Amino acid sequence: MTEFNRRKFLEGSAGIAAAASFGAGAAVWAPAVHAQTLSLKPEKGAKLRVLRWSRFVQGDIDAYMVNVKKFTEKTGIEVRVDNEGWEDVRPKAAVAANTGAGPDIILSTNDDANLYPDKLLDVTDVCEYLGKKYGGWYPACQTYLRPDGKKWIGVPLGAAGAMMVYRQSHLKAAGFDVFPKDTDGFLKMLQALKAKGTPGGFALGNATGDGLWTNWLIWSHGGQLVDTRNKVVIDSPETIKALEYAKAMYATFAPGTLSWLDPNNNKAFLDSQVSVTNNGISIYYASKTSQDPKVTALKEDIQHASYPIGPVGVPTESHLFFNQMVMKHTKFPNAAKEFLRFMMEQEQFDPWLTGCGGYISQPLVAYEKTAIWTVDPKHTPYRDALKNLRPAGYAGKLGYASAGAGADFIVTNMVAEAASGAKSPKEAAERAQKRAERYYKV
Repeated sequence: MTEFNRRKFLEGSAGIAAAASFGAGAAVWAPAVHAQTLSLKPEKGAKLRVLRWSRFVQGDIDAYMVNVKKFTEKTGIEVRVDNEGWEDVRPKAAVAANTGAGPDIILSTNDDANLYPDKLLDVTDVCEYLGKKYGGWYPACQTYLRPDGKKWIGVPLGAAGAMMVYRQSHLKAAGFDVFPKDTDGFLKMLQALKAKGTPGGFALGNATGDGLWTNWLIWSHGGQLVDTRNKVVIDSPETIKALEYAKAMYATFAPGTLSWLDPNNNKAFLDSQVSVTNNGISIYYASKTSQDPKVTALKEDIQHASYPIGPVGVPTESHLFFNQMVMKHTKFPNAAKEFLRFMMEQEQFDPWLTGCGGYISQPLVAYEKTAIWTVDPKHTPYRDALKNLRPAGYAGKLGYASAGAGADFIVTNMVAEAASGAKSPKEAAERAQKRAERYYKV
């Protein structure tokens, strides 16, 4: 395989995803709720500029741009959409917030909105309207975008679910008929795969999405970056146990994971360098749409499973959250809010969610009924990603500190240091403690 990355290897997915989005009967349900109304009067002569992350499934941007066109045709408001990689959206959003100029609407990740809440437009009216109409927002949405418990500083868009992606035939060859449901069995499986010459691999570089597995690792053993009072507690016996487990995991990994960013595990899996990794549904869709016969041959063998449950005894899922921020500097606040309301209504959101092919999990309860989740049983594990999401700042309150610590990859770096042996588990935890305390100042 050559030059695989999420911006390119799914170019051909439009055939499947767009057909599902735009074909007859794409929207086959209606929300069973009382009628809700929201009156927003866009400003005369309004024009909007939207900055969003680049599509990883072609059907995403195809359906999104169809909806943008519908909005313009309905309102007469011109909308410019710029697409950038995750790594580029964050600094550009920060510049826009600090200078008071730039895009009107920004689609960003995790709790970036909490880096500059005073620079964001209050969208409480939009969120309350949508929540009442579509069965309510999942708890994680409110945790991320209602830092004061009252005002919404962004409109939730969804989450890119992270599940275990694996080769069923390789698991069976290693002696496992089903994917392990606990961390003890998971480690034994990784060791068996390594012994068979078909190892696993997980990103240990500064990967915005795929590095979030390190949150699962720490939480599954009872570790936390901060407690409920926002006190940094990462240097704990529970964290040390998690890091010792990480070291045992790393011994089974394919080479190079310390430098892996978000595209690398896709490339490695599709090139048959690894048999299991954590990822969104994009690997599966690449196997369905690639022009490379070696890749398409993987389609039937690919399976998805939830993260194993650790010693804490409960699921500890970490997924990439997406939000939609309206910048306070916009000259057209009503037009911007009307755009987000329009894009989140069933007539637009359902086809877009379907176009994403399972890559995005919905933020509103009613959209659990979208047909994309049942049209293929391999999609279903991703449906409840946002419903089950534990926010990255767990167990503390989200805000500037949690956003900064997340953007600084403190947990991921700690796991990488301990797993690779660059530092002992205790040394890695102590360093993470000091780094986090710079954000969570008492």
